[in-house]
Amino acid sequence: MKTTGENSFILITGACGGLGRAFAFECARRGNLFLTARSAERLAALKADIAAKFPYIRIEFFACDLTDAASREAMFAYIAERGFTFAGLCNVAGADIQKAFEKYSREKIAFQCRVNLEGTLCVTHFALTRREKVFSVVTIASISGVYPMPYFAIYSATKSAEVSFFSSLRLEMKGKGVKVTSVLPGGIPTRPDIIEDIKGQGLWGRLSAKSPQFVVKKSLAAVAKNRRVCIPGFWNKVIARVPKLLPLSWRMRFIARRWSRQEKDAF
Repeated sequence: MKTTGENSFILITGACGGLGRAFAFECARRGNLFLTARSAERLAALKADIAAKFPYIRIEFFACDLTDAASREAMFAYIAERGFTFAGLCNVAGADIQKAFEKYSREKIAFQCRVNLEGTLCVTHFALTRREKVFSVVTIASISGVYPMPYFAIYSATKSAEVSFFSSLRLEMKGKGVKVTSVLPGGIPTRPDIIEDIKGQGLWGRLSAKSPQFVVKKSLAAVAKNRRVCIPGFWNKVIARVPKLLPLSWRMRFIARRWSRQEKDAF
């Protein structure tokens, strides 16, 4: 994932979050950045921080609500009018809401599905139309997408769908210069509510959690090798594979007991 010219960029969604910011700083070592998130003010501040460390790269940004079709189209038009192309895409934007389904509003259901799936797929589709000859896609899914998760049901379902979609896309793009990797991290301590959630999970949470920088480096190394899936951290690999030896009903009852104890919704 490396840019090749003045109008060539690495596109990062969710750039102002803790993980998106880590991707931005690491990808700045590889070339120009196009950053998007919902807040223009925060994007401008992030641009200034990156430019102070990497003054030789070009940084563009556009504030976009990925759940809104009109907002997405405005960003796409901005990019097309300027002739920008992409050497890479990091799909980082997402909403990790955790609570019982009956506690959702219908608006919040739509929001989470749109940002995790609709927005991600639309950005990917657009970026593919403006890709360079060599193009890489990294999508942050989640270890939570490996199994159905009561009390984390929409999140785990959308993340499972992401892995399914991008696994299929990877084969569709075979021989076309496109690498596609889905990343399945555990907890990433980026927001206060996530940090509390990790603490609440005890030893399980501490073993699973990895820093944003760790996840970014593993993700970029995996897509360079065109790995279908990247699971950062030994314990997360164990979580993804070993429990599959047990009946699904047992796994889901265990998950329900643990995940019913806490709620989080920073959106």
